[in-house]
Amino acid sequence: MSEAGGTQVAQSLETVAARDAAIQSMLTRKTLYALKALSILAEDSERGLVATCELAERGGIPRKFLETILRELQQHGILFSQRGPGGGYALRRDPAEIALATVVLALNGPLPSVPCVSQRGGQRCIGCNNGHPCSVSKVMKELHDATARVLETTTLLDLVRPGRHVANRDPDASAYSI
Repeated sequence: MSEAGGTQVAQSLETVAARDAAIQSMLTRKTLYALKALSILAEDSERGLVATCELAERGGIPRKFLETILRELQQHGILFSQRGPGGGYALRRDPAEIALATVVLALNGPLPSVPCVSQRGGQRCIGCNNGHPCSVSKVMKELHDATARVLETTTLLDLVRPGRHVANRDPDASAYSI
């Protein structure tokens, strides 16, 4: 392979790695595990309480980590729990009433974004000059806003019945693909 070809491959791999890191940084492992466990509870919402060990097994989630996540979700009013034999966790509200944004905000706080798009504001990212956003910043703002819109309009019920949400989605939202 020529040196130029090798450089192009290396740059492509760096671009893919950067994109994947950006996507993963939007939602932490804790939040992804929480969404997995909550989707199981949404599927079983008619059944009532589901034991932590069953949630861990069905979701492929480390049990100790899941216990911490479930306690935090309970503290935020998303889950109900009961201790003892026959105990476990259940959703406090109907799965159609719990937006994914509620879960993300409870566990992570606001969605991360590049500094100049951040709601904290006042910070500049590399490439933004004199307080004027650069072209990358504008795209990142659109990505941030589209992600927030999807999380705000998608419920736990949508996770277990995906076709339900697609029909209600803004047609412009599908213009983004990751």
